[in-house]
Amino acid sequence: MFELSSKMNDERIDEIGENHIGTSATTPLRDDAFDISDEEKIYRIQESVKDILETLGMDLTDDSLQGTPKRVAKSFVNELFMGLDPKNMPKASTFDNNYNYGEMLVERNIVVYSTCEHHLLPIVGRAHVAYISGGKVIGLSKMNRIVEYFSKRPQVQERLTMQIVQAMQEALGVEDVACVIDAKHLCVNSRGVKDIESSTVTAEFGGKFKEKETKREFLDYLKMKTSFE
Repeated sequence: MFELSSKMNDERIDEIGENHIGTSATTPLRDDAFDISDEEKIYRIQESVKDILETLGMDLTDDSLQGTPKRVAKSFVNELFMGLDPKNMPKASTFDNNYNYGEMLVERNIVVYSTCEHHLLPIVGRAHVAYISGGKVIGLSKMNRIVEYFSKRPQVQERLTMQIVQAMQEALGVEDVACVIDAKHLCVNSRGVKDIESSTVTAEFGGKFKEKETKREFLDYLKMKTSFE
């Protein structure tokens, strides 16, 4: 019975991973996620990576490989997954909308570098974020920082899109925020079906952006051509 249950569980795990199904709208973190220091995390990950490479048969006495476990560990904690730690959340400074700009503001083509939580392979693409001011505006660079922060964690694209919108809504105090992400998943491009052409598009619309006309206007902005194109 245990063997059958284990097989069914393995099949379910494979199904979720291969189909890139997210099981939580929030990043699944344990309660004790930040009980140990970054230095301790780097040490533990370093030892784990060393074990993985040695298990694969790699010779870690080679000059090229000696520093790989520590490099990987440092990149995980300090770069690729730094968005897991709330202390790295950017301060989303807002300002009064003194010029009374009442139309939507759209920032297109914000670079997204994230990591698929199913295979720990890169997600690379662009985010397009928009909002309508309710009296406050946010610095343009802060929009990039918000995208970066939530990208730098193991992710599914749907959750990432939602988290960006929710963070913008909280910072601005309005529901009128939208985000569209178009990204390639290397877990699809480099393994599995190995489809190098496909990309995934996700969208989250809040407040006025749920209305047909406002949504259409936002999507039209994304198709605009500029003098630089």
